[in-house]
Amino acid sequence: MVRLAYYPGCSLEATGKEYDASARAVCQALGIELVELEDWNCCGATSVHSIDHLLALALPARNLALAQKVGLDIVAPCSACYNRLRQTEHALRHDRSVGRAIEEAVGFNFLGGVTVLSLLEALVRRVGVEAVADRVVHPLRGLRVASYYGCLLVRPPEVTRFDRPENPVHLDEVVEALGAEAVYWRGKTECCGASHAITNPEVASALVGRILALAREAGADAIVTTCPLCQTSLELRRPAGEAIPAVYFTELMGLAFGLPGTRTWLDKHLVDVGPVLSAVVQAVS
Repeated sequence: MVRLAYYPGCSLEATGKEYDASARAVCQALGIELVELEDWNCCGATSVHSIDHLLALALPARNLALAQKVGLDIVAPCSACYNRLRQTEHALRHDRSVGRAIEEAVGFNFLGGVTVLSLLEALVRRVGVEAVADRVVHPLRGLRVASYYGCLLVRPPEVTRFDRPENPVHLDEVVEALGAEAVYWRGKTECCGASHAITNPEVASALVGRILALAREAGADAIVTTCPLCQTSLELRRPAGEAIPAVYFTELMGLAFGLPGTRTWLDKHLVDVGPVLSAVVQAVS
């Protein structure tokens, strides 16, 4: 049994509830015990790092202190949350002047025993792609998937250090383990413009339109995401008439694993996920 401190973050408590539910269910199916951090706080993603550098590090550091208290590595499903937590861990480990300022602001001493993981990293590194494949009961044969990492999951590479920054492969490996086909495409690390969604929606819409067009160009039936902010952008900021669905990679895993509740997660999406469900029906029949 793998035990990890679980940091859901704000989005998984609101617009990304299906990601939270599917992440918990998939981890349970793979023998990962998620211990939600008690009294966790917002990591400050999307805005604080543009306003106050120390606060942008101190907010995630408080969550690291909570994980250190329970003696567990911490997993964050949201790519933005993961990036902020990982940036703070990197500063605490490698920049002592900044690290001391963070520790003083939060009121703890970082002992170096806590590692921040993305959910994808936890599944690949702590469980393994082979274990994912072994859990599949409904291989998603015939489903062509564009694996979308976004810009925060693998960058900056000197901080994240778990996959290739320009052509990452771990999500593709998980998709293939589920029996689906991970298509080769040019948009897997493109920015979705989530940070511009309110202040400059035209920019966000243009970026999303490009990502969806690239996925369609590659012949994908669906896009699979790892971040609730990316997922929201891909569903809300798409051009009129664009029908390619986007789903969380944990939902795809739930379908392949035959987990109960999977349809409930997919029903929460704003874009019809019919092509994904059709592939599952074909695989089972």
